[in-house]
Amino acid sequence: MPAWLVIALVGVAIAGGSSLLSSRDIKWFKQQRRPRWLTFEFAIPFVWTVVFICGGWSAYIVWTQTQNWWFMAGYVLLELLIVSYTPVMCKLQNLQMGTAIGAAGFVFGLLLAGLVARVDVTAFLLLLPYLLWSPVGTLITWQMAQLN
Repeated sequence: MPAWLVIALVGVAIAGGSSLLSSRDIKWFKQQRRPRWLTFEFAIPFVWTVVFICGGWSAYIVWTQTQNWWFMAGYVLLELLIVSYTPVMCKLQNLQMGTAIGAAGFVFGLLLAGLVARVDVTAFLLLLPYLLWSPVGTLITWQMAQLN
């Protein structure tokens, strides 16, 4: 099986974990007040689609360059952090937990990106959409916690 397909299947399998939300979880989240400046919430799923595609592509490049399982473990851990944000925050009904997970994901993403930059510049650049979006998402969640 080609490496790109394995990486894509692992990514889809991990992302499936975020679908563990009940209607109660979704209702709770939708009832939370948002910052007034958040006028682009409709676009957030598209942003995350780009982030995940770029992350998978980055992982593929790094794998073809290194065949290093530690790097792949790093990508998996990063995706687990990203994907755990919504179900953990909604199941616990705790926006502060969402903020903490978002911040942890960003810090880990920075560390991974620093290591990836030593392997391949393109793979590093493909992590930039996450590194740019993650602080925005974390700020949104932090502000939501202040409002609620």
